[in-house]
Amino acid sequence: MFSHVMVGTNDMEASKAFYDAIFGTLGVKPGFYDDKGRAIYLHDGAIFMISTPIDGAPACHANGGTIGFAMASTEQADAWHAAGVESGGSACEDPPGVRQGGFGTLYLAYLRDPAGNKLCGLHRIA
Repeated sequence: MFSHVMVGTNDMEASKAFYDAIFGTLGVKPGFYDDKGRAIYLHDGAIFMISTPIDGAPACHANGGTIGFAMASTEQADAWHAAGVESGGSACEDPPGVRQGGFGTLYLAYLRDPAGNKLCGLHRIA
């Protein structure tokens, strides 16, 4: 359904350092810059990008929006979360842990990136 996800930032270096750290825990190579200055991450057929807004206005996060990343284990979700907090992000929501809901038993870890975008590391518990 999705071809890519792109988030805005006002500080490319801080955001790239953050995403290099959290994606590194998933085995993703550091992002590279294209000719327009966007940082690009490629992994398992997925594309994630960071960009300053093309309209010149300040970047802002999507209130109510969340970008979810699949985790292979609870340990990977914890490492992802810790890397995010250590690399300029901030913890949000409840601490990482098991949640029950309409989608079954999930292990969730929530972060905000340096630009305020809300992210979720999600591991489905079988």
